Amino acid sequence: MYHYVRPPCPELPYFRFLALDDFCRQLDYFEREFGFVSYDDFTGVLDGRAAAGNGVVLTFDDGVVDHYAHVVPELVRRGLWGIFYVPTGMYATGKLLDVHRIHFLLGRFGGPAMIDAAREIITDDMLSHAHVDEFRHMTYARQVNDAATTEFKRILNYYVSYEHRETVLDKLMRRSPAEDNLVRQYYVEPALLADIERQGMIVGGHSVSHPVFSKLDEADQRREIHDCFDFLDRATGGLRLRTFCYPYGGFHSFTPATERLLAEAGCRFALNVEARDAVDADFRKRPQALPRYDCNAFPHGQSRLQNQQLATSD
Repeated sequence: MYHYVRPPCPELPYFRFLALDDFCRQLDYFEREFGFVSYDDFTGVLDGRAAAGNGVVLTFDDGVVDHYAHVVPELVRRGLWGIFYVPTGMYATGKLLDVHRIHFLLGRFGGPAMIDAAREIITDDMLSHAHVDEFRHMTYARQVNDAATTEFKRILNYYVSYEHRETVLDKLMRRSPAEDNLVRQYYVEPALLADIERQGMIVGGHSVSHPVFSKLDEADQRREIHDCFDFLDRATGGLRLRTFCYPYGGFHSFTPATERLLAEAGCRFALNVEARDAVDADFRKRPQALPRYDCNAFPHGQSRLQNQQLATSD
């Protein structure tokens, strides 16, 4: 699982991303140690025509422009393929998705400044307390952040109720450049999604607004799934297959109803975040919650900012 893969940006001194040359080093490592699963072999496992073998499948979340500009050309050069999971709400609103506004603000101003700014805006009545203990213990366990960054992400991604989060972020984003320009710089243009598939890749669904599905009722979950797939079908001229990955990921982020709704929508498989290999039983028994690793669990997969934090921590 990858997110941002890019060169450094001086305007975002605190932004966490995987450097492009580190990404290439990690691909070399995977080739040496494991090899890659071909598209035909992977679909054979999905169809029950083949057993799951050894090898890596590459996935890229969030539809960011990095993927079209840097990742797809590198995969094509190496004769590889990947799955690109795209949310769709930003194309209608002209605003960054809330999750990416959070990344942008942290990348531009840093965690300590942002948690201080958030505390000036957020009041207790804006918080949803139903899953606070669960989210506190099950989120960001594999990330190395300063305490302020982790707290800011937890509060905005999990604790603030959705009826208040956008308003809070609207206020925080006022310190930044015009957001319509950011959207054009941040995401792959819809017209290019078809080209990603033409180059041998798969485009998959990643919801409309990138919510924590376990915080939504069933009607809203269904809407997030169907509207996302409908948009991607129109943009690509028809998806090669329907696949989905859960925003945020982890078993805390979706429910049995989510898995059922995906199956009803014709989704062949969905990806969770669970650090273990996918085996035959997963494809047969629970295809809507296949495990996958974060790239930072392997050599060359950590952001250089994270490595700096590790080097300076006791």
